[in-house]
Amino acid sequence: MVAITDYASLLIDAGEYSGRNDVAHLFPRFVGLAEAKINRVLRTADMEKPGTVVLTNGDGALPDDFLEAREVLTPDGYTIGAWSLSALTDRYRNRGGYPQGYAVVGSTIMARPTSNGSLTMTYYARIPGLSIDNPTNWLLLKAPDAYLYALVEEIGIWAKDTDAVGAARSMKEMALAGLTLADNRLRWGNGQVTLSGVTP
Repeated sequence: MVAITDYASLLIDAGEYSGRNDVAHLFPRFVGLAEAKINRVLRTADMEKPGTVVLTNGDGALPDDFLEAREVLTPDGYTIGAWSLSALTDRYRNRGGYPQGYAVVGSTIMARPTSNGSLTMTYYARIPGLSIDNPTNWLLLKAPDAYLYALVEEIGIWAKDTDAVGAARSMKEMALAGLTLADNRLRWGNGQVTLSGVTP
């Protein structure tokens, strides 16, 4: 078997593994569905990106590929945390001032107290979608098995083949768990334990 390195080779292998070589016309749909499911659960260093959000009266548009914030910083570099919208509203209303917290509402970040300026952030971005025009991405290069089993699962769902779906889903979840474990080791393999606050 030739290694899976791009969109075309993934299509070929997904057809072979699923036993369905008649679904090439549906492949873009299957890829989109598979990526949507992976984006909901996977969070690794490869998904992290820097970004800047310009605020107008405390509100700013999030990047188009935004999934989740990892760190949000005020203009002078202080970290602010996520609040529930109701807590943020109850605490600050529409008072002006330096941002102390934020809430994400749809595709908008709301920093309160309100101000103009900008926030910098590190955030988890959606996996760049595979297509004929974008034939590869970091996930396909790093974990082609995760992509393969995710697509075999989608083909099985379409074909109403519950056995194939169950087997492919299990293999996909194992591949994603392995990717997460490797990422945790990369981040924390030589990590030091630090305690905050007063210690005896």
